[in-house]
Amino acid sequence: MAVDDDAPALAGAVVYHAGEVCETVDHLWRVLGEVSIPVDGLTDDRQQHKVTNGTEPMARVYLYQEIYDLAQSEVADRLENRPSLLKTLELEKAPSQQSLSYAWEQFGEQTKRTLNAAATGIAQEAVDHGVVLEARVPIIPDEDDIEENDDEPTVTREHVRKQGNKIVELARRHAFGEFDSHRADNRVYEDEQILDLFASACLTQGSAHSEGEAGWFLDENDTCDDSTFLRVIKQFAMSADQEVSIPLQEQQIEDIVAFTEVFREYLMDAFDTATENILQTIRYEDPFDDRHVVAAVDFTHVPYHVWPWIDKDDQIPKSTYPPMVSGYVDDGELKHGYTFATITIVGNDVPIILGIEGVKEHSDWEPVDAPADSKADVVARLLSRARRYVDLDEILLDRGFYTRNVRAEINGRGLLYTMPVPKYEPDYEAIEKIESKDGVDAAVNHDVPVGIDGDVDHTAEYLYVPATSDDAEGKYAVFVTNRDHVDPDEIAHVTNSYSRRWDIENQYKSVKAYLPKTSSTDYRVRLFNFTFAALLYNLWRLTDFLVKVGVEREIRSPPVVTARTFVRAVGNFLRKAG
Repeated sequence: MAVDDDAPALAGAVVYHAGEVCETVDHLWRVLGEVSIPVDGLTDDRQQHKVTNGTEPMARVYLYQEIYDLAQSEVADRLENRPSLLKTLELEKAPSQQSLSYAWEQFGEQTKRTLNAAATGIAQEAVDHGVVLEARVPIIPDEDDIEENDDEPTVTREHVRKQGNKIVELARRHAFGEFDSHRADNRVYEDEQILDLFASACLTQGSAHSEGEAGWFLDENDTCDDSTFLRVIKQFAMSADQEVSIPLQEQQIEDIVAFTEVFREYLMDAFDTATENILQTIRYEDPFDDRHVVAAVDFTHVPYHVWPWIDKDDQIPKSTYPPMVSGYVDDGELKHGYTFATITIVGNDVPIILGIEGVKEHSDWEPVDAPADSKADVVARLLSRARRYVDLDEILLDRGFYTRNVRAEINGRGLLYTMPVPKYEPDYEAIEKIESKDGVDAAVNHDVPVGIDGDVDHTAEYLYVPATSDDAEGKYAVFVTNRDHVDPDEIAHVTNSYSRRWDIENQYKSVKAYLPKTSSTDYRVRLFNFTFAALLYNLWRLTDFLVKVGVEREIRSPPVVTARTFVRAVGNFLRKAG
């Protein structure tokens, strides 16, 4: 029988072998299935000839439970419902909660210490090797990594840089790897090299041309020329069996839009899988554990500085004008650009982008029957993507989404919505008759029907509060929500909570700061640019979240890792990795 002093050595042996296993597998639970467990050094007082599952598989189960921070009932449920997990951990039969509890009671104290230490070490090996964890050990700094700043502890730049490098390595393995150009095996440049080059362009707001020129000047053999770079970027947005036989600019608008639908779906599948891989690395801390999970949906525009008209007075448009470009008003000025919609977690949770949609809007210079995306369809697709990762409770939208179909789409999914009303008749005499309360400078109109195709889809509450914006119409701002019967004294809480939507506006500023420069009118390039910039934004937020966990900061406190610091960390990593 082993003595107490053997516990560190036994745990160390398990962890060492786990590190070797991490070199060849891509998921933590597979590591636990393949790691060698020195059963001879463990004590298990159960009668082995009577048990269904022996010491080794039960030790694997305990490592799984400790790393994933699960209760025994949760472990039992997972083993019952996941045959592949049961097989991987080498169990003959799914143990009940009682069996798990009894086995743990019969393990010796040294065995318990060994497995506890091994669980911590295995998780860290997985982190260091970039294995997808489905759980995440917080990035806990050493004492040398902490410095005092205005009586509040913070981490050093060196610590942030090191951890940023780890996150980028996770991205290279499990986010970058989801983008596939489907090129031949004899290609000169690997997809990973192209994506590193693209990331470098994002982080410096450079371009394909500037990155290619820099590679030529620095005599870097792993840097391709700009034509190769753009060609591969286009291929990232296409499936292997798709071809564009005629240049997009020479096709009819219906054909172009049909192609972009395929590009969008294929590229969004890659983004969705990459996002899921990233989120799996922080499940241990549950970044979406707020009791009321709120997301915001909005549109943003990437400018395109070309006029669409040959002669606007005579309504003569340019025939080759990119069909995915539309007009929009910004600060009272008419502009043109590509439109993208996103859904982002806001409020008290980590502000991760959960879905992206490229949007085709109708423009004045297009034929009346030109295809366009409805806002309701865009919202539906974004909600479907977001709910793959998190159970949502409420959606916040701006007044541009105030349509009956959008509200019906959200309500039909069992979600709350809140949004401002764009225009209303300022009939203040009628407002004064709406239910209010003494001392409350607000009012509510209850159970207003929302009609779809002649039927009442649901009812909504209209909330009237004193206007605080200079551009508000009249003395009141008006919000609509599908909550059940908002009392007058609840109005301020509902409308004040709407301010959380501004998180998505700040997100757009950060994403656009990562956008590389391009003059390409090919929508594949434009869509990939925005998608990859959004992925980098998620990686920054992920890094900041993990560092905050390590220093016990609130999730929504000011960033410990600023976007600028993250850029420096990523740039440093790419220079070394390249």
